[in-house]
Amino acid sequence: MALLIINANEVVTLASEKKGPRVKEEMAEINVLQDVAVLVAEGKIVEIAPLEQLKSEYAALVESAEVIDAKGQIVLPGFVDAHTHLVHGGTRENEFNMRLNGATYMEIMNAGGGIHYTTTKTREASFDELYDKTYAHLNTFLKHGITTVEAKSGYGLDWETEYKQLTVAKKLQETHAVDVVSTFMGAHAVPKEYKEDSDKFVDIVIEEMLPKVAEQGLAEFNDVFCEHGVFTPEQSRRILLAGKALGLTPKIHADEIEPYEGAELAAEVGAISAEHLLVASDEGIRRMAEAGTIAVLLPGTAFFLRAPFARGRLMVDSGVPVAISTDFNPGSSPTISLPFIQNLACLNMGMTMEEVITATTINAAYAINRGDEVGSLEAGKKADIVILNVPNYKQMQYFYGMNHTHTVIKGGQVVVKDGVLV
Repeated sequence: MALLIINANEVVTLASEKKGPRVKEEMAEINVLQDVAVLVAEGKIVEIAPLEQLKSEYAALVESAEVIDAKGQIVLPGFVDAHTHLVHGGTRENEFNMRLNGATYMEIMNAGGGIHYTTTKTREASFDELYDKTYAHLNTFLKHGITTVEAKSGYGLDWETEYKQLTVAKKLQETHAVDVVSTFMGAHAVPKEYKEDSDKFVDIVIEEMLPKVAEQGLAEFNDVFCEHGVFTPEQSRRILLAGKALGLTPKIHADEIEPYEGAELAAEVGAISAEHLLVASDEGIRRMAEAGTIAVLLPGTAFFLRAPFARGRLMVDSGVPVAISTDFNPGSSPTISLPFIQNLACLNMGMTMEEVITATTINAAYAINRGDEVGSLEAGKKADIVILNVPNYKQMQYFYGMNHTHTVIKGGQVVVKDGVLV
């Protein structure tokens, strides 16, 4: 069935002649249209134009279309969350209380908590338990206007559990309205049993896990946590290049807790993105700009851990393409509210209202290699559309900490209406 969205106060298209992620002043060019309608058919955007023009050029289609009246509201591309740890077992609210009492992230992790605790819970959970829990989370993503989500593994640290996480994500891609894009992150932490010989675990990731991921088509990307006490830059380089040789595009958790040349490594290996970057060096930022590596910044993690925020303003001004994401995970960012993450990027990373829209639509789409399909409203692209119950896009950030989502259209189908799943 065709859809026709009419009477919107603003249609924010993100359309541009440029292909690829937006940089510098391009990030503020969100292309706001007024007095236009959006015509959708067969899951794709047909045209965005004044209503009378659409009636003239697509008379039969307009006549048969279901009409959505967006009076007093705004229309945008469906949001893209380019960094999550979606499939996991357990929760870690007790650790949150420990941090409030002074414990650091690494102290908790080294004491057997953190990633290791979630690894235990994920290993214990059945496929169906993980599937049902994650399906419910995806429903919440959808109600926040998020139509595409990246999902990392990494809470297995053994092949059996990594496989379980990846196959849960694969099934969800087939069964849930939200598109789920998979990243293999077997190198998320060093398992306790390899604490004294991390190189041996690196060998297992490279020689045993990565070939199976690639052969079975379980993921598109390969990520590693390059950090003091986790994986060294040299170990990370080995893992990323091994995955790249198998056709898996590199990503990297970089410079989150201490400067560790992660941003530089991302540029060196041709990573599509470097993520976190709370303490990335000036040189690393410069090299990322030169390489076109996308910075996926995660202000919710800094907020929740009470850490310094990434230097988003500097990165934008330096020519690094910037995306922002929830980093939804049970330890350092247990939130699905991408709207709140947008607020944090404005208030704590110096980004403008327009830049955070770009960072959660077209740049986020390019960070997971989906920029040709989603992230902007243009003829021929997938009809992933969100209608927000505000009269102009600036109120998205002005009314902070709120979910303004009214209607969500995924692939041309209305899946959320009046804020409720259809």
